[in-house]
Amino acid sequence: RAKQLNSQTVVLKLGSASLSRADESGLNLKLICSVAETIAFLRKAGWNVVLVTSGAVTVGCLAMGFTERPKDLTTKQAIAAVGQSRLMKVYDDVFSHYNQPVAQLLLSRDNLNKSHHYNNALNTLESLFRLGVVPIVNENDTVAVEELRVGDNDTLSALVASLISADTLVLLTDVDALYTDNPASAPDATAIRQVDDVDNLQVCLGEGGKWGGMGTKLVAARIATAAGVKCVICHSTLAETSALVELVQNPSLRTQGTHFLPKTRPVKGKKKWLAHGLRPAGCVVIDEGAVKALNKKNSLFAAGIVKVQGSFPAQSNVTISNMQGKEVGRGLVNYDSDQISSILAKSSSEYFDVLGYHGPPEVIHRNSLVLT
Repeated sequence: RAKQLNSQTVVLKLGSASLSRADESGLNLKLICSVAETIAFLRKAGWNVVLVTSGAVTVGCLAMGFTERPKDLTTKQAIAAVGQSRLMKVYDDVFSHYNQPVAQLLLSRDNLNKSHHYNNALNTLESLFRLGVVPIVNENDTVAVEELRVGDNDTLSALVASLISADTLVLLTDVDALYTDNPASAPDATAIRQVDDVDNLQVCLGEGGKWGGMGTKLVAARIATAAGVKCVICHSTLAETSALVELVQNPSLRTQGTHFLPKTRPVKGKKKWLAHGLRPAGCVVIDEGAVKALNKKNSLFAAGIVKVQGSFPAQSNVTISNMQGKEVGRGLVNYDSDQISSILAKSSSEYFDVLGYHGPPEVIHRNSLVLT
């Protein structure tokens, strides 16, 4: 099933900065029409297309006469509720000119945290593809509490691309590429056209890593490429010409944007959900011997754990870090945080004396563990 989806599938992400007109007095309808035309063309060429869109809060603020975005979560959720229906009406009207049906799909972190929700989201997207419908995805801002929010649509788009095993994720933004430095303050900064391994990328993102929203876009690139999905950062105006279609249909084209190449050995199946769908509830720190054992595809035992961070129940997803603080993997624990703390550095034969029962020898079994 994933192979069928992966043959010709692209996720396009359109951000608030691109959706808004320069004077912030309304939506950039010219761009929305161009994106719709591009998607309709790709659909006729046999592609499955998902559009991940921001803009609900922006449209809600315009509708309610707000001059700035609300700061508190409850007001922002109310404004998003006002804006979401209006935003979808715009998309529905524009896509109807191309006889292209669309569907609204609102997701929260909770939909990706739970295995059955994760699979249901995949099933829904597959059904929409079979019906020839373009899913338009946004975060469910109106109900998601802070701890269950994805937080940004760059990350959401990468999670969706990973979920459906897409060929390509295209982040349409208001900058034309990733640069070696902030081009606004560093005239000698140069555009990076290809990134072979995002984990080894070294660039200066400036204070807070915020110029062009590049911090979240690099997170999205890491998620997508780890799942075997190519990621491209490019200017949204490419949709106003044939350049975006050419970029999607010709994977070897490198003249526009920054292209992050997918991992040659991506994570799949349950391990893809562990790595990207499920939010970690805590962390276990392991010694170098345990790191080497994990790299040899072994399970994680208490003997190799030196510290537990956070409080979490059994069967939680946790980050596995080395003693230098670098994440090396994620996995589902067989014990809660207190139990793991009590059996630190002990062999499995000693578990009974500490816990009072015979539990699994592995703290994290290799089938429930993914290296990152």
